Amino acid sequence: MRLVVDANILVGELLRARGRELIADKRLELFLAAKVWEEAQHELRKRVDIIAEQKNLSEEIATAILAVATTSAEQRLTVSDEIEYSHFKQEALARIPRDPDDWHSVALALTRETDIWTQDKDFLGCGVGTWTSETLRARLNL
Repeated sequence: MRLVVDANILVGELLRARGRELIADKRLELFLAAKVWEEAQHELRKRVDIIAEQKNLSEEIATAILAVATTSAEQRLTVSDEIEYSHFKQEALARIPRDPDDWHSVALALTRETDIWTQDKDFLGCGVGTWTSETLRARLNL
């Protein structure tokens, strides 16, 4: 199954063992826009810092958590530069008017002819299929 991954779902799943297991599933071919990967890396760092503060974790442990998450993503995701999908920019913007920043994921999904893995309701009705983690796990019998 081929899917474009949204930043929020990626960050959340990378911070859970169960999520990293899902990302590692070889039945999935996962794509991510470079802009979305930058956003995800920034958000990962923020969330790891919050977790470290809440649980009183050392900087070394926080760094290790971030490294595991980042490595898991880098091993399984194909990151696409904007040049690959920019020809769909205007169409993607028209399809996702509530959050134009998400055009990268829609355009990449149109280019790759895939669905999008997301929890973001802004993608509903954009003309591209969407999957939540729960529906994806059910489909893969996990």
